[in-house]
Amino acid sequence: MKKKEPWVKPRHTIVRKLIGAVLAPYVTLKYHIKITPFKNPEKRQFLIVMNHQTAYDQFFVGLAFDCPVYYIASEDLFSMGWVSSLIRYLVAPIPIKKQTSDLKAVKNCVRVVKEGGTIALAPEGNRTYSGKMVYVKPSIIKLLRVLKLPLAIFQIKGGYGVQPRWSDVVRKGKMSAGVTRVIEPEEYKTLTDDELYDLILTELNGDETAIKECYYHKKNAEYLERVIYVCPHCGLSSFASHKDILECNTCGRQFRYLPSKEFEGVNCEAPFVNVSDWYDYQCDFVNKLDYTAYLETPMYQEEVCLSEVILYKNKKMINKNARIALYGDRVVIDEMEIAFEQAGTITVLGKNKLNIYIGEKVYQLKGDKSFNALKYVNMFYHYKNVSKGENDEQFLGL
Repeated sequence: MKKKEPWVKPRHTIVRKLIGAVLAPYVTLKYHIKITPFKNPEKRQFLIVMNHQTAYDQFFVGLAFDCPVYYIASEDLFSMGWVSSLIRYLVAPIPIKKQTSDLKAVKNCVRVVKEGGTIALAPEGNRTYSGKMVYVKPSIIKLLRVLKLPLAIFQIKGGYGVQPRWSDVVRKGKMSAGVTRVIEPEEYKTLTDDELYDLILTELNGDETAIKECYYHKKNAEYLERVIYVCPHCGLSSFASHKDILECNTCGRQFRYLPSKEFEGVNCEAPFVNVSDWYDYQCDFVNKLDYTAYLETPMYQEEVCLSEVILYKNKKMINKNARIALYGDRVVIDEMEIAFEQAGTITVLGKNKLNIYIGEKVYQLKGDKSFNALKYVNMFYHYKNVSKGENDEQFLGL
């Protein structure tokens, strides 16, 4: 039997040093971030868990640790053809299927640890849209118990102010990142799974709405419509943004998004203090929504680019101008009807890409700059919750 090629390779150390030399000044200039180097004179291995706020979070971790770090990353990173091949060669991330329990990913983690590697992941699995930490899957506990590594808590602060998930621009403001605590195996092995889970949530949690910093850019509000789709006056709606103004397309009410991350009314009173408050209201609205009112008439219709994701290989274009309609119990893409009962899961990737998993097939939808993928995820989970007879305030996918 052919021996497996090592996952951990000497070139990863060289790549880490080269990337660090080039990236450190760029990241510092772009994000105005202060990264605290992690002192590790004994060269110990760790499982690093980080909160997830910006597209560059993994680089902040890499710059804090003076060793190669092997990141657990979603399958989308591995489905971009030659680009994915280059990433594999340079840094060898560990692939995992998004929103699933992936036994192969766990086995690969064990393999990396046996070869002396340090592993990092964002247990939220999603960047926050609201500034507050999103759902953390309890499977992080099983992984930690299997690997038996010291747990390094890596806290990123100010990232939501500098580059919120829904925005295309980086604001001027303060950020910091670094290890805030190390939890040794001797400490966590005495804890129950629930106690350890609660400890990780407590140590990792960062409520960006509590940070009283200001973040400046002339386009502060642009693409808030990627996260907000419920108007407190109109219900389900759509929004448009320009510079620092967000406007409901149905009623015309306008709101200014301030450097303080707060809303100010323009032609009406602001209904919420910040995005987090609006996000919570939106979730509550969806949890109480009667989806059966939208079985015949769609909630939304729009145009998207439709591709099939060939997992761990590439993406195959199907239609650049596909029509999608969102109903209470399904989505219809051109002539293809996908019942929520049939779909394995629906997830949002990056700022506003949508993945729909049906058996072994994965379809990816990308709309225009203002495309809101979040509403599809929320409606899918709402349907699932109601179908299971669950009450209000249920998990809506993030």
